[in-house]
Order: sequence, then C-alpha cells, then structure tokens
Amino acid sequence: MASHSTQGAPAADLYPKKILEYMEGFLISKTVFTSCELGVFDVLLKAEQPLSAEEISQAVGASLDGTQRLLAACAGLQLLTVHHDKGQVLYSNTEEARVFLTRSSPLSLCQSIQYSSRTIYLCWHYLTDAVREGKNQYEKAFGVSSKDLFQAMYRSDEEMVKFMHLMNSIWNICGKDVITAFDLSPFKVICDLGGCSGALAKQCTAVYPECTVTIFDLPKVVRMSQEHFVSVADQRIGFHEGDFFKDSLPVADLYILARILHDWTDERCIKLLQRIYEACKPGGAVLLVEALLNEDGSGPLTVQLYSLNMLVQTEGRERTDAQYAALLTTAGFTNIQHCLTGKIYDAVMGYKRQEI
Repeated sequence: MASHSTQGAPAADLYPKKILEYMEGFLISKTVFTSCELGVFDVLLKAEQPLSAEEISQAVGASLDGTQRLLAACAGLQLLTVHHDKGQVLYSNTEEARVFLTRSSPLSLCQSIQYSSRTIYLCWHYLTDAVREGKNQYEKAFGVSSKDLFQAMYRSDEEMVKFMHLMNSIWNICGKDVITAFDLSPFKVICDLGGCSGALAKQCTAVYPECTVTIFDLPKVVRMSQEHFVSVADQRIGFHEGDFFKDSLPVADLYILARILHDWTDERCIKLLQRIYEACKPGGAVLLVEALLNEDGSGPLTVQLYSLNMLVQTEGRERTDAQYAALLTTAGFTNIQHCLTGKIYDAVMGYKRQEI
C-alpha cells in the first residue's frame, strides 16, 4: 500500500488570524484617514453632544449610507462611543479621538494623517518596486526625480507645508520626551539642524529657559516656518538659511539632528557628522533623535515598518543605537550614550572632547 506523507500539511483547525488582521491594516488606516478628512470628529466636538448618523452625514456632506458604515467602523476601532436613546443610535468622540483627531486640538494628528494619506500612502503603493530596486519611489508615485531628495519631498510649497505640519504634530506630542532624555541645561547655544517647523526648538526653549536655538534649514523652509509656525514672540528662536551638506554651520554648544540621519546613507551621515564636529565648540555635543531598532533587529515592529518607509521615501534606514554610535565615532565624537524614551523616538548623544 502506498504511503502518503503528511509532512508540511496544514493542521485542519489552523486559522490565519494574524495574517487576516494584517491584511485589514490598510482598511483601518483609510478609515481613520477618511474620517479625519471629512471632519467627523470635528463635527462631534463642535456639537458638544452625541449626534445621529443622519446629522453627521449632513454636516460633513456625505451620503447617509456611507456615513453609517464609516461611523460603525470608527466605533469598532474605539474612536467613537455609541449611545442608544429611545431607539436611536447616536455617536460621540472618545477622549483619544477628541485629543488627537480634532483639528483644533493642540495635540492634533490631523495634519500628520493627511500627509500619510496623500503622500506616504501613495509611495507605499510601490513598496514591491522599492524592495526589488532598493530605492525610493517618488518618480513612480509623483512623476518627480529623487536625485535631490528634498527637491522631491518639497516638490511644491503646498507639499512642503504639509510635511512641516507633520513634523509639527510629531514634536508637539513626542518633543518633550526626547529633549529631556538627557540634561541639556549645560548647553546654552543650540542649533537645530533641519529644524523645519520649529516645534522641537519651542520645546527646548520651554524646558531650558537659558538656551537659545537657531533653526538651520533650507531657505524656503525657513520662509515657511517664519510665515506659519514661529512667531516674533518666540524671541529665543532664530534662523539660519543653508544646506547642511554644503554651507557653513553656525557655531554652537549643541547640535540637534531630529529625524535627519535616518534619511541618508551611512556615507552621507558621516559626512554631515564630520561637518558638525568641526563646527562644534570643544566640550559640546550632538543629540540624535531617532526611532531605534533593537540590537538584533528583532523590533520594535513600528521601527521595522518605519525602515521600510525610509526605503520608499528616502535614501536611508532606521538603525540601532550601536549603528548610530559607530557613525558618531567615525566622525570623532566620544562618550556616546543612548536613552530609550518608551515612546516612538529615542535619543543618542555624543560629545566633542575638550581642548587640552
């Protein structure tokens, strides 16, 4: 009698629960993106009381059927609370939605969500190509060359402002954690390279009242930051226009590179860090703010996914603290330390030796 091997055959009761959940991931993302874009959470905030699907659909200018389905999904995601009143179904924001998904909240992620929906999401459509080719996908997604990375990212004033709002919302939530990961009070003159909207600079001046911060960024970014984000009331924040790979850097006690090195190859990172080392005052330091991978690359999952995002959008990658330490050491920095904040972004610090 012929025997039949069952090796490798799936168990009869095997069910791909996690795989199916992962397949639903993009459905969840787009549900959140669409709810924010339509202003569902803003309508509920303004109403100050639970509303019916019909009231919400009229307020956002959407079909009743589509709104009902969207609201049900948001309730399933625990972003909306469902109320039953005399046979009627009503909805209100959860606390998390009120704080993070309404446009008027100081901790709003709406701008970040909009950028994710309209820019990052389109790049991720070409993830398969990015993995095959090992390069970002701006040309396929938007029809622009990525030879100059930030020319591609800032391909229009509108796109640049969207990116700046993204950075602003991130540092409004995570900024204090990273600038208090180490005691920065000894550093009075700080330069925030690629400081973008100035949100991290504002966190620095709020926590360390004796410091001044210079935001170093491209001329058009500086212009937009001054127009939309940093007011004349922020007297301890200044600006310096330039390209940090080409132009002279301001002399400072501390240089901050927040979400900068993950955009670039090791070679470009070392070049930038060497330029910082030359400009840095003796005894000064550089603070790297990045999402750190575990030493064996096993996680966190969020950072692993961010590294894929770096593939589709930039020249860089996410790294471990040891890999960042190696880049700093090559550039001349010593006494390198890292601090895990428990949030998305962590901190790595390196120092320039005192002159003898």
